[in-house]
Amino acid sequence: MRRKVLRKIFASSLAAVLTAGALTGCTFGFASDPDDPNEVEEAVPIDMSVDTFAYDTALNGTKITLLNSKAEIQVALEEMAAVFEEKAGVHVEVMPVTDDSPYTKVVSLYNSGNPPTLSILDTTDVIALAEEKGEDLSDEAWTAEAEEYLTRVNGKVYSLPLCIEGRGLIYNKAVIEAALGREFDPSAIRTQSDFVALLDELVAAGIEKPVSMAKEDWSVGAHHLQYIYETYDGTSEGAQEAIEKIKSGELDLENYNRLSEFLNMFDILKNYNVAKADPLGADYDEMAIDLADGKTAFWFNGNWAWPNLEEAGAKDEDEYGFLPYFLNDDAEDFANCRIQASPSKQIMLDGQMATEAQKAAAKEFLNWIVYSEIGQQMLVYTCNVIPPFQNNPYEPVDPLSRDIYEKVQTDGAFNASAIVPNDHWSVLGASMQKYLAGRCGREELIKDIETYWAQQD
Repeated sequence: MRRKVLRKIFASSLAAVLTAGALTGCTFGFASDPDDPNEVEEAVPIDMSVDTFAYDTALNGTKITLLNSKAEIQVALEEMAAVFEEKAGVHVEVMPVTDDSPYTKVVSLYNSGNPPTLSILDTTDVIALAEEKGEDLSDEAWTAEAEEYLTRVNGKVYSLPLCIEGRGLIYNKAVIEAALGREFDPSAIRTQSDFVALLDELVAAGIEKPVSMAKEDWSVGAHHLQYIYETYDGTSEGAQEAIEKIKSGELDLENYNRLSEFLNMFDILKNYNVAKADPLGADYDEMAIDLADGKTAFWFNGNWAWPNLEEAGAKDEDEYGFLPYFLNDDAEDFANCRIQASPSKQIMLDGQMATEAQKAAAKEFLNWIVYSEIGQQMLVYTCNVIPPFQNNPYEPVDPLSRDIYEKVQTDGAFNASAIVPNDHWSVLGASMQKYLAGRCGREELIKDIETYWAQQD
């Protein structure tokens, strides 16, 4: 999901080709730890010495476009595109999505008769567009490398899963240990009551409000609220079943235990929120500084927040990680012992207006990401994402992605994605913002959720 800070990285072996783009930095006027113009950016070098990928020379000179809705990897994708062009002779223009939603942007480009060859979209968008606009990719070899993370529309695959992202309660281990004067074992926090007891200890130790909560509609309306669907049984199929039952009225939200459990947890986070006095005035970038500097100990967010933390002074060797979004006091409930992690972005290939040469070049680019030694490295080290492909041997470097990667590998994560309408996070996000600010109670919030789903087809 959304991040404001672009990761500044480059492969040292490509300096001659990529220096101009890679050294471009951003200053956002943080109150502490401003950008140091003399700072040397650390990066994992890309090994270019081995490249067994078979390039199709017939594609040399082909030009394709890639619409990018994942802003934090714009520079990284441009670097990847430059390398791919050097190797394959195919030019990939990376087009950022700026003010529009990904869905609105790609639809407008189709309406103008100039759609991108490839589009990085949310799963919801792929499902909405695939059968009309997308190319069937079901027979592509890489589908076998990401079987668990594929999105199927009526049995067909129209998109490549780009990355795995997870969310939960980010903790700063060093801050917790400094406050409590003892070692912190995240695995010992197994229930909602355990978490509250820890918060109370931190308050007693001097961290007055140990939690940061983002106010943005995409955070409260998607990252928070969608737990009520995704924890139905911990699967995407279960999330869809929950949604259908809410739409039909079969699932009574007043008596739906996952909703009441979710609101109990949300209330806990509200109570310990560092911005409790003015929750809708909270500043997203300031939350990263608060967590890195020790003003808070927890920040509900996802691994996409690492560049913000890094900009605030966090280092790859620091001990940050995730606790689950605790829903109750049952230590065996999967929601209390696993975090949500699923493929958040998909790459769809245009099947409507792209030429055969462009389709072939686009497929080669996707295969290069999955199968080439260079593409595999750049996906992980340059884009800094968690690969969904089982054949990719490279592990993330930053502590948040590394923690999720380890949880995925050790059954510490559940893969559930709620497929919701494009306006879900804005409409119900506004309702959640009212609840966050204390401007409505549970009854009104539940009514808003029921009304929203009753209006959906």
